[in-house]
Amino acid sequence: MRTRNAALALSAGGRSVFVAALVGGILFVAACALPNVGLFDENKVGDTPRYERYGNELLDGRLPYRDFYMEYPPGALPVFVAPALGSGEGYATRFKLLQCLLGVLTVALVALALRARRAGPRRLATAVAFIGLAPAALGTVFLVNFDLWPTLLTTAALAALLHGRERLGLAALAAGTAAKVYPLVLLPLALLFIRERSGTRAAWIAGAVFAGTLTAVALPFALLSPGGFGFSLSVAIRRPLQIESLGSSFLLAAHQLGTYDPGVNSHYDSQNLDGALPHGVAAATLLLEALALLAVWAWFARRPAADRFLVAAAAAVTAFVAFGKILSPQYLVWLVPLVALLPQRRALAASLLAAALVLTQLWFPSRYGDLVALGSVSWLVLARDLVLVGLFVLLAQTLRSEVTVPEARDG
Repeated sequence: MRTRNAALALSAGGRSVFVAALVGGILFVAACALPNVGLFDENKVGDTPRYERYGNELLDGRLPYRDFYMEYPPGALPVFVAPALGSGEGYATRFKLLQCLLGVLTVALVALALRARRAGPRRLATAVAFIGLAPAALGTVFLVNFDLWPTLLTTAALAALLHGRERLGLAALAAGTAAKVYPLVLLPLALLFIRERSGTRAAWIAGAVFAGTLTAVALPFALLSPGGFGFSLSVAIRRPLQIESLGSSFLLAAHQLGTYDPGVNSHYDSQNLDGALPHGVAAATLLLEALALLAVWAWFARRPAADRFLVAAAAAVTAFVAFGKILSPQYLVWLVPLVALLPQRRALAASLLAAALVLTQLWFPSRYGDLVALGSVSWLVLARDLVLVGLFVLLAQTLRSEVTVPEARDG
């Protein structure tokens, strides 16, 4: 009888996950089809024209880093090339459709991850609804950049780890890192989590899988063009204080108050602040980012339980976004599934992230020119950045707490 009841429970859980993933996926597609998101709009905004150029260059037989400059890691190439396989016009639409598909798969992976935490129907419903409606809150940024690709891979890594598929999880995390570096901040958390659950040897093996997967993706390009590959890495490291970052938003607020006169440049394919003070602020925010990450890793190491793993993952990526010297609008996409997976304080965390998404849409892309012209829209940017700091503080406080809410009681 007990075995039969367990089987029935598993079957019911599987149906709940399927229904949640289906409903969440439908919501996501519907949100993407809204005019402010523009799933079927052929308009090439954001970085889509650059992706099209990269995809066409590769299909023409030229190699990235060696034959043409590419600013992104090599793991991003699949989502640049796939839409270029179609003939004629329509790259932007095909790219958006691909990103929409990746978003739907991310919804399904979140539902699958929550099944591992024995989440109830209400928990599943709120999580997938949050992701499904997120494109409407952020707008066109959700589909015109490739960030749903590393987001999908990172979510897959978390789902695999929660289900005990540790090597698969670390391989997915490495693939995400090869696509857009930020998942690297989750590596210490993942290794601590594996060591706690499966032992030191399992953690070492998983770490080797991560290193091997990352090497397999990146090494061929580094060998074919060490100079070009190294230059792409150096550009990413040397980028100055970008105009949307937390440090920049404080300086722009000082400008609005008449106490600072900034200069703007367009180096490194972004708009940045010129001068010694912005360089100093960039260094200070990088130090703050490093300290925040170290604190998250240290707090999680005290008790690397599964619920705390999800909180720590969200906190680490939030620190990376909020305190970095670069804060592009699409970075907020990374946070959506992480906040949806939170076991504690999720309503407040979701509200903060939703506010950050909406605040971003209020000025990007429609009023980005006003920001570059040092207009009053910078107050909206500062508000968005402070909301992200508030989200980090909330997650950090939650992580420091010794009390966790068991998912088995989470309806």
